[in-house]
Amino acid sequence: MTETTGAVHNGFVLRLSVPATGELSALGPELGAKLAEQLGVAPPIAATVGEAVTALAKGFDTARDISFEFHKNGPELHVDATQGETKRRATVPLTA
Repeated sequence: MTETTGAVHNGFVLRLSVPATGELSALGPELGAKLAEQLGVAPPIAATVGEAVTALAKGFDTARDISFEFHKNGPELHVDATQGETKRRATVPLTA
C-alpha cells in the first residue's frame, strides 16, 4: 500500500528515525548528505544537507529518537526534524 501523506509533485519523501545519541545518531547527517549526492548535488552542497540535519538535532532530548523527513521539492530539499510535539525545518538549495 502506498502512502500519499506528504507527497509532492515531481519529488519524493523519505522518513527515518534515529537515536538522538550513540553510534546510530550519526546516521541522520550521513544519510542526508548521501541522499543529496544521489540527487546529483555536488559534494560541497551535499555536505550542507548533513550539516542541516546535525543543526536540527541540537537541543532535542538525548534520551528519545528523532524523526527526520526529507522532502525534495523542485530545486530544494526540506528537512523536517520531529521529536514529540517539537518540530523544526531546514531548507537546503540543491543548486549553487
